[in-house]
Amino acid sequence: MRLEVCCLDRVGLAKDILMILEGYGINLIAIDASNQGFLYLQFAEVNFDVLSELLPLIRKVEGVHDVRTVSFMPSEQEHYALKTLLKTLPDSVFSLDVKGRVRIVNESALMTVGMAEHEIIDEPLNHWVQGFNFSRWLSEGLVLAQATRVNIGQNEYLAEMLPIYLPDENEKSILAGAVVSLKSPARVGKQFNALQSQTVGFENVLVTSDKMKEVLVQARRMAQLDAPLLITGETGTGKELMARACHDASMRREHPFIAINCAALPDSAAEEELFGFVSNGTVMKRGFFEEGKGGTVFLDEIAEMSKSAQVKLLRLLQDGTFRRLGGDNEVRADVRIICSTQKNLAELCQTGEFREDLFYRIHVLSFHMPSLRERKVDVIPLTEMFLEHYSQQLSIPIRRISAQCREHLLNYAWPGNVRQLKNAIFRAVSMWDGSAELSVEHLKLPSYAEGFGYFDHQFEGSLDQAMKQFESSLLRRLYPAYPSTRQLAKKLGVSHTAIANKLREYKISKQK
Repeated sequence: MRLEVCCLDRVGLAKDILMILEGYGINLIAIDASNQGFLYLQFAEVNFDVLSELLPLIRKVEGVHDVRTVSFMPSEQEHYALKTLLKTLPDSVFSLDVKGRVRIVNESALMTVGMAEHEIIDEPLNHWVQGFNFSRWLSEGLVLAQATRVNIGQNEYLAEMLPIYLPDENEKSILAGAVVSLKSPARVGKQFNALQSQTVGFENVLVTSDKMKEVLVQARRMAQLDAPLLITGETGTGKELMARACHDASMRREHPFIAINCAALPDSAAEEELFGFVSNGTVMKRGFFEEGKGGTVFLDEIAEMSKSAQVKLLRLLQDGTFRRLGGDNEVRADVRIICSTQKNLAELCQTGEFREDLFYRIHVLSFHMPSLRERKVDVIPLTEMFLEHYSQQLSIPIRRISAQCREHLLNYAWPGNVRQLKNAIFRAVSMWDGSAELSVEHLKLPSYAEGFGYFDHQFEGSLDQAMKQFESSLLRRLYPAYPSTRQLAKKLGVSHTAIANKLREYKISKQK
């Protein structure tokens, strides 16, 4: 039970109220005083009849204006606000007394030292943190804020120490302890980059593997050139991220970066969206190539662009001009074009699905984004980065990755690459159940094997039926590339009679 008493600042007022409570045998648990004319009382719950008698008696006390029940005391609100803040902070935070012993610790700090709260409270922080003597620092004549490197086991951190001073009655300061905050080198680096006024470009791309380092070297060189650039790679490998980084590192960084998904542009509207629209001599709509003047236009999934839009894009690349839909005037475009695709454009040119002359125009500069399977050394650093990012975003303490989960992450095929990994971590963090470690169960990744695709957990049937399904699928994919029984038989290492029988059994023909 908590009461809020609106009252005058009168000597003896609190004593008068306490005497009323004593008369009812009520033991006071806590009392708060506010300099705004409020007194707060906390005591054990009482029944409605007692409360109905108690409130009128308190109102009769000299200097009391009103009294009412409240849900919480101001000190409780401050306590739980501080507790919530500490709980959601991504950095490890310790509050120390003047002897260097831990008084308050947040969840991130408990995970960092790998201890439970009851094991660390009232113990010297130097039991776990080496490289700085906290008790000696707190015993100095004048304790000043400091920052230094410290170690917890083999891991290095930046420690920021802030002394806690309380004012006494003579307006002097009394040392009450200190607050220690630990930051990992990775987090310090991110905060430093966030303070940079210039665009960071490639600094946002996490690189650990040698393969990605090679790609980054190529991309940095190509970013400085103003020629068309083609970025290839599987879905989710970060093609748009690299395109944006190239723009940020180029001389066009101060101008717009416009990203367009060609697959999302309907054929009927593609030309209008890209090049603009004129009606009766009046410009009704400016296209993306005009909107991006001086900057970069990124054409994602260029293989999906309509044939008519391909023709106009080819002209733009040839002489730097285009015409708006319905217009007669030539418009000069001042943009750099970066394209991306997950398809083999050379093969599409052979089948007539993509213009060969356009392919050569956009393929002046190019680099390939490796799949996550080809850069497995990046999987755990990426996981840790996404885990920290979403933990901060959703105000959830950063968790460790369990050993079993690390092994699962490294062995998984990642058909969706970095995007799939990012989404899996977001789902795991958003559905956090309070556990200290990220486990395999949290990821909920569908079963997948390279070369076979996703496994159907609802599959019903025999092994023979499953083998026939796979055999049929394999033959349907290979037959167009090896369009005779002899060629296909040679490819698969079996007789052409066996292949002919299989094609007949599965009703596979050249037309299919």
